[in-house]
Amino acid sequence: MKQYIIKNTTIVNEGKKTQGDVLIRNGRIEKIAASVDTKGKSDEIDGEGQYLVPGAIDDQVHFREPGLTHKATIYTEARAAVAGGVTAFMEMPNTQPPVFTQELLENKYEIARNTSLANYSFFMGTSNDNIEEILKTNDKKDKVCGVKVFMGSSTGNLLVDNPLMLDKVFSGSELLIATHCEDEAIIKANLKALKEHKGKLEPSDHPVIRNEEACFESSFRAIQYAKKYNSRLHILHISTAKELQLFTNMIPLADKRITAEVCVHHLHFTSDDYARLGNRIKCNPAIKASHNREALWEALLDDRLDVIATDHAPHTWEEKQEDYEHAHAGLPLVQHSVQLMLNYVKDGKISIEKMVEKMSHAVADCFQIKERGYIREGYHADVVLVDMNRPTTVAKENILYKCGWSPLEGFRFPASVTHTFINGHLVYGNGVFDESQRGMRMEFSR
Repeated sequence: MKQYIIKNTTIVNEGKKTQGDVLIRNGRIEKIAASVDTKGKSDEIDGEGQYLVPGAIDDQVHFREPGLTHKATIYTEARAAVAGGVTAFMEMPNTQPPVFTQELLENKYEIARNTSLANYSFFMGTSNDNIEEILKTNDKKDKVCGVKVFMGSSTGNLLVDNPLMLDKVFSGSELLIATHCEDEAIIKANLKALKEHKGKLEPSDHPVIRNEEACFESSFRAIQYAKKYNSRLHILHISTAKELQLFTNMIPLADKRITAEVCVHHLHFTSDDYARLGNRIKCNPAIKASHNREALWEALLDDRLDVIATDHAPHTWEEKQEDYEHAHAGLPLVQHSVQLMLNYVKDGKISIEKMVEKMSHAVADCFQIKERGYIREGYHADVVLVDMNRPTTVAKENILYKCGWSPLEGFRFPASVTHTFINGHLVYGNGVFDESQRGMRMEFSR
């Protein structure tokens, strides 16, 4: 494996910016100092004028393999992630077939081992009748990121709406339980009422159907289960101002038993954007009115919201062009999440130190990931160089998702990802991939 030294860069890590050099050897960060001399034995990268940040860790993606590979594969989406500065991902169980058994879970790890350029982990799925398989995951808590529960509308039989099953999951799982929280009964009632009133529905109806109340009631219920059993609960993609009263910033993240995630699209878009983008921003939970976005930003910055993710969910262009009720819900975002947040750094909405905390440090802490998420000597060398003065515009020709489109097409980012190292391997540098090395299965300190 090559040895690298990144020279004269601004290192962003643990709330500070420092000037210096970083030596990468044998897949690890060997030395961080104001100046490092390797006597010509290392490949040198000049990082002057750039920021070196820990690679982003995305705790919620849908890479569609197996069974839905016309939309995406682990290879294609991990490759897109790497180009965007995301060095690790945690992928969801709603593939075909859904991941309801240990055998199916390990099958996905095998696919990733052979094809993923990024580091990886996979959630165990839940249904109303697979508790025995779920509890077997307790024996793998150092090798599996968590258990996923759809406590709201989903596809197939992934919706868990049996209170006895929820009791068993929350009382029995020793892993982090990640939940999608939307109340199915409220959604169905809203849909029925709106159809009776309007007849034909349109994309702008989405946040009316999947409204604030549907999110709040489901999140509140999940928290009740977690408090009853002292479970480790992580609520995904918070999208409403109302839900924020359920979370606290009064205790350190390391001591929280209940944590929350916000996604980049809920920080960027509002319901006003349906007029322009239509089904391209149809997702669950819905993008809502602008006061929710502002409340999410406030909660992110004051630490009621713990991590930033994407919920990357690619569909084909044809699937998004159907009428509102049949158009598939989800947005492809993992290639552009770091650049989108750097846009807000440039705008002064968030500091780069806070961005790194929410996309790298806090994700590693939340999931107890071993030796990743920080720029520390001895840690895996998952690091990214970003140039804040190299603009790039999202266009068809530079989109790497298999689906080939993005809701951000035409958006001009002020910054670019120039280099991505994963486990010490320069997998992406100035637009060129080196695919000679695959990512690793993440491990957890539990």
